[in-house]
Amino acid sequence: MTDSVWIIGSTRSGKTSRLIEQFQGLAQVFAEQPHPHPVPAMLVFAANGDNRIELADRITVATQAQFPFDSTTPLGFFQSEVILFWPLLAQQLDLKTQFPLRLRPETEQELATRLWRPELEDGRLSQEGVNEYYLVRRSLDLLQLAASGGIPTEDIASILKDGLAGQEGAADLWDCIQDVLLRWQAWCLERGLLTYGIISQLYWRYLLPHPTYQQQLKRRYRAIAADDVDEYPAIARFLFEFLLDQGIPGVFSYNPNGAIRLGLGADPEYLSGLAARCQVEMRSPQLHSLGATWGETMVNWIQEPLSLPELPDSIYSIQTTSRAQLLRQTAEVITTAIHSGQVQPQEVAVIGPGLDAIARYTLREILTSRAIAVESLNDQQPLNSSPMIRALLTLMAFVYPGLGHLINRDAVSEMLVVLSQTPSLDTGRSGLDLAKIDPVRAGLLTDHCYLPDAEQPRLIPANAFPRWDRLGYQATSFYADLLQWVETQQLQQQQRLIPNPVVLLDRATQRFLSGGSNLPYDQLAALRELIETAQHYWEVDNRLRQADAAGSASSRADPVSASVGHFIQLLRDGTITADPFPARPIGPTGQAVTLATIFQYRSNRRFHRWQFWLDAGSALWLTGGGPLFGAPLFLQSWSGRPWTAAEATEADQQRLQRQILDLLGRVGEQIYFCHSELATNGQEQNGPLLSLANSATAIAPEYALEIG
Repeated sequence: MTDSVWIIGSTRSGKTSRLIEQFQGLAQVFAEQPHPHPVPAMLVFAANGDNRIELADRITVATQAQFPFDSTTPLGFFQSEVILFWPLLAQQLDLKTQFPLRLRPETEQELATRLWRPELEDGRLSQEGVNEYYLVRRSLDLLQLAASGGIPTEDIASILKDGLAGQEGAADLWDCIQDVLLRWQAWCLERGLLTYGIISQLYWRYLLPHPTYQQQLKRRYRAIAADDVDEYPAIARFLFEFLLDQGIPGVFSYNPNGAIRLGLGADPEYLSGLAARCQVEMRSPQLHSLGATWGETMVNWIQEPLSLPELPDSIYSIQTTSRAQLLRQTAEVITTAIHSGQVQPQEVAVIGPGLDAIARYTLREILTSRAIAVESLNDQQPLNSSPMIRALLTLMAFVYPGLGHLINRDAVSEMLVVLSQTPSLDTGRSGLDLAKIDPVRAGLLTDHCYLPDAEQPRLIPANAFPRWDRLGYQATSFYADLLQWVETQQLQQQQRLIPNPVVLLDRATQRFLSGGSNLPYDQLAALRELIETAQHYWEVDNRLRQADAAGSASSRADPVSASVGHFIQLLRDGTITADPFPARPIGPTGQAVTLATIFQYRSNRRFHRWQFWLDAGSALWLTGGGPLFGAPLFLQSWSGRPWTAAEATEADQQRLQRQILDLLGRVGEQIYFCHSELATNGQEQNGPLLSLANSATAIAPEYALEIG
């Protein structure tokens, strides 16, 4: 029997490299051993999707693709197993549903809100100071937290009562939340709909203990490797414990300063208990990071702000009065350093506790105007922020009846301009340069040829405009083609010749956007996400209609146009964002400055020579990125006593310490504390890093070039 190994070390101490070495050793041993069945794969876990891709690539290169392995994440594994063994679950739970379908978070939110409408309207599901959207989201998050922690849904109310005792009238709310969550679970399972919370519950509670599944699991895998297990939910240990009990060895890496997802479903302390079953290897931090030399010292200074630190020469501060000045001066310091050859763009990162849209836009505009590329990590903008997406949604509202209330004159004008553009990858030309209908002509057409109507809004021919000759041949020709296309689609919709709205979107994309083949990457990503979202939305819609046809009481017997209206409103509410795939650029890493929040930066395991810590004086360094509501109560280590304000403050302090140590471990040479006396709202900033910012070597204002 091969011993399991527990690799522990701080940021960038070589844990993953050592895990890959151990993987190679295990794979070589198993390759030399006879096996009665086809050689089972190794099971390899990573903390998230981006990390999974990188880890799989590194293992493939290191082993020259000689050994088979399955690469996944904890949630990804639970989902694939629940779907793969659905017949087993259906038999055990007496489910008569077909193949399961996973809900996206935005669809989950919408359907749960509809199902819980009676409780929301009569006030049973309400909390002072929390609006309807966040109350529904909070309730669904509680289901996910309980499932991740290996806690039955039936125990949620009692946990909240014990952990949040003393809130007047709250007991009734916790009972109501548990009741609606149980009803939600049953409603979804009846229809074969899965959410991450339901998937996790099904896996640990029903699938993992099932003897048939356990036999299959033992036959499929001979070893496991799990990187960064400090990011895994408690139920991942249930799986690992079972495999270890069967004599299946494991290799695990653990970062005591990680725990990035603590409060979001991870339980690092519980996972650390696996170390008792393994040979423990300690990894020392690499000496070329500031974390190795100054990490503990800086953390101690933050805890004792009255002591005046003597920071090293490699730590600087940029200080201004207003935040607008700070953003400009930070961009200028970066520009000067890059243009003078001190550092390359890909060696610079700007990191903040809350990198808002203003900061991202300002830094991007200034740096790109100086010929410096910018990469904004996971900068997911609402799909509806794209003019192209808004134009397609307006077009849908013209084709399907009863959606006139979703159209206004500005939307019609924008649609005419956007759809008349010729898609081009030439970034040197603006969309207006390529449009057959410019904004002025679009405004004239809208004023004279758009007839609003709640049931069937119309666009009439251009010659209804007395001076239509002013529009020009190019504009009138495209407008006539658009009218003919809309009329054709309306007729086919009435004749039921459009199978579903996704087909209409595809037709519009092919007709007006050349199928997306000539769109810039960001627009293509948004278009892809729109199509994928629409496909998912109507797949769920069809599933619910089938349930209605089988006699289930539901409100989903609406006509298709009502579903289209719901879909358009869902996107306009901004709850769906563009999530480009692949998640990382193809080919070599771009020569770009990185913009990221602390969470994004740490999750992506980045490393840079220079880091700029934006808003260093903000209190968000301590309070930002906190846990989900009630999260500490669903950890295996929870005492069962009420969660106090003192414990919450202590948890914030510990999170800050981990963040500082982790960030310092990811910087090679220099850190810049970027601080403005006043925040965006005009309030004075006095956060936990302010003493460090004041003690660092100040960058003189004249160091930054004046913006012309």
